[in-house]
Amino acid sequence: MAHLGAHLAFKSRWHKTDEELCRHSTSLVLHKAIRNDFFESYLFLLEKYPLARNFYKDVPATDEGMMGDFSDLSNTDIQSSREFLRKFVGGPGNAGTDFALDCGSGIGRVSKHVLLPVFNNIELVDMTEPFLEEAQNYLQKEADKVETLYCYCLQDFIPTPKKYDVIWMQWVSGHLTDRDLLIYLLRCKNALKENGVIIIKDNVGRQGCRLDPIDSSIIRDIHILRNIIERTGMSILAEEKQKGFPELCVPIWMIAIQ
Repeated sequence: MAHLGAHLAFKSRWHKTDEELCRHSTSLVLHKAIRNDFFESYLFLLEKYPLARNFYKDVPATDEGMMGDFSDLSNTDIQSSREFLRKFVGGPGNAGTDFALDCGSGIGRVSKHVLLPVFNNIELVDMTEPFLEEAQNYLQKEADKVETLYCYCLQDFIPTPKKYDVIWMQWVSGHLTDRDLLIYLLRCKNALKENGVIIIKDNVGRQGCRLDPIDSSIIRDIHILRNIIERTGMSILAEEKQKGFPELCVPIWMIAIQ
C-alpha cells in the first residue's frame, strides 16, 4: 500500500506543475532536457507498479464499466472502429482475417463488436482477471472463436511470433511508459504475420503529455506517439480522429501501423 500513498503524492504535485514542467516530460525527444528527480521517480513508480490495476479493480465488468461515463458513445466508437479496420483487412495486399489479438480487452467489448465479425480466431489479453472471466459470458455464442485469454499486464506479455493478422490496442497505451510502449510495440511487430497491422486507438492530448487524474494513465499528443512508433522501425499507414464525440472529451485517434 505504500506505493499508493506515493502515487497520490506524485499526482497532487503533478496537478500543480503540469503546465510548467511535466506536460512534455514523457516525450523521448525531450526526456534529457527535463530530467529531474520528481519525474524519474514517477516513471519508476509506474514501471514497478501498474497503478491502473488499482483503478480497474473497482470497475464493474459491464459495457458501462468499460466506457466509464461515456457508455452512450459506445455505438459511435464501435462504428468508427469497424470502418477504420475495413481499410486494412481482407483485400489484396491487406492483412488476413484469420487471427486477431485484443490488447487491454476488458470484457471483450471491442472483440465482440469489431473483431469477431471479421476474424476466425481471436485472443484477449488484460491484467484484470474478473474482466476475462466475464468475457466468456459476454461473448456468448462467439466465445468458441476465442482461442486464449491471457491475464497479463502488457509490460509482461509477449505475443506469439508471426501469429496475428491484426493486433488491436484500445485505451491501453496510456498505461505504459514511453519505454514500455516502445518495447511492447516491438514485440507486437514480431508477432504480426505478413501484411499484419497494429491498430492503436487511444486518447491523444492536444499538446504535450499530461496525467489523467482518474485512472493514472498518460495522455500523449500525436507527435509523441509518432516518435515512439518511428523508433520501432514501423510506418504509420493511416491516422484518423474519432468523430461524433463531444468536444469536452479528450480527442481520440486511431493509428494503423505496419
